[in-house]
Amino acid sequence: MHNRSAFAGRGPRKTRNRVGGGNPTTGGNPNRRPRADRTSAPELSVLDTIPISPVPAVDTFDELGLSSRLSAELAKAGITKPFPIQAVTLPDALAGRDVLGRAQTGSGKTLAFGLALLSRLDGGKARPKHPRAIVLVPTRELAMQVSDALTPLARALGLWCRTVVGGLSFTKQADQLRRGVDLLIATPGRLSDHVRQGTCVLDEVAFTALDEADQMADMGFMPQVRAILDLTPDGQRMLFSATLDNDVQQLVTRYLRDPVTHSVQPATASVTTMDHHVLLVSKEDKPAVVAEMAARDGRTILFLRTKHHVDRLTAKLRSLGVRAGALHGGKTQGARNRVLDDFREGSLPVLVATDVAARGIHVDGVSLVVHVDPPADSKAYLHRAGRTARAGESGTVVTVVTHQERRTVFRMTEQAGVRPTSTKVSPGADDLVRITGARIPNGEPIVEQEQVKRPPRNRNAGGGGYRGQGRNKRFTPRRGRSEA
Repeated sequence: MHNRSAFAGRGPRKTRNRVGGGNPTTGGNPNRRPRADRTSAPELSVLDTIPISPVPAVDTFDELGLSSRLSAELAKAGITKPFPIQAVTLPDALAGRDVLGRAQTGSGKTLAFGLALLSRLDGGKARPKHPRAIVLVPTRELAMQVSDALTPLARALGLWCRTVVGGLSFTKQADQLRRGVDLLIATPGRLSDHVRQGTCVLDEVAFTALDEADQMADMGFMPQVRAILDLTPDGQRMLFSATLDNDVQQLVTRYLRDPVTHSVQPATASVTTMDHHVLLVSKEDKPAVVAEMAARDGRTILFLRTKHHVDRLTAKLRSLGVRAGALHGGKTQGARNRVLDDFREGSLPVLVATDVAARGIHVDGVSLVVHVDPPADSKAYLHRAGRTARAGESGTVVTVVTHQERRTVFRMTEQAGVRPTSTKVSPGADDLVRITGARIPNGEPIVEQEQVKRPPRNRNAGGGGYRGQGRNKRFTPRRGRSEA
């Protein structure tokens, strides 16, 4: 079978740290399970094979078989009762089964796979450059969020957890890998760089988790993801995402072995904790309506399609007295970290972002999400909307629609399983205030102050903290879009 891996194209020579040669059904890695015959795979969506799982009646993590040390560390953070996705997946994951799970963003997927990985890693020690487990995520922001969640838990077990993402020092990451990493959290592009340079070797990876696999497919990272998985030996693999569609079928068929499937949500949006609205506006009124929604009290995220539109709207809002910050793939990693930190701390109540950044925004307390530009499809709608109503909280999702966009938007929301309330609004309208809390901006421009240099936030510090394979100059993988 033709090897379509991003690391393909080499000669028949067989080495430990290279892909190519050997049994064509194992991609040159004798430890990897044979590939499934994709030509005989049933034409079923992954969604069709995942039933809604009954949630066991458990009140503590101990009842799921989690170690007392991890349970105690969770209790210190105020986490004592498992979320549904954790309750249904942890017993199988702790038992070593491959797991395919679906749950809404903000439902606790990170701990669902993270607790299982750390439990399985407990008691072992990593060799230099040889991580024992990897977590692949599509964006830098999501990698940082996963790291922040798992760092104190890893430290409690004496494990080393590191993050390798684009936009940060390759040399520092290589140095950390040389010291030994138990759990590596990575974006596909940067991990591929380390594999190519020989600063990371994947032949001792026993546990792998993929988070938001569908977005990795959307961003063009599937060749790199497959190449990375081809280099890992036969071991436990878990795949979690808020949506699982046909783009993920190939990964499931090829890399997961007899997976246990779990879902705690239907394939469409939940309407139990979100209020969905379509605000019908004229093209002339739209800028003022958006500005009034941004001037409300509370954390608010405004989504637009392009970096240019994000920057332009952010500048306009700041000129009107709205403390807004821009987040998109064109910003440096340091700038993105500062904006997210300010948004999380509350000093920046309004975030203006692109779709690419949508899944990297994991901040509690976001009470309003506004689709300033309607999303491209139902999947994008679900992921944008998932920034609010997290962890059982309530939230409002608003789509601003002009007359020309009405038919497309209503078709998209129907596909997303949403039945929004439609309301015609104009600047200052009572319905606009009632639905979103909109108010007129104060009109006092936000003065751009000289950036005060703050101490760097060392996300990988601490004794365990919370990510290639032989040199090959011909390695030229097709890179996906910016890991934004």
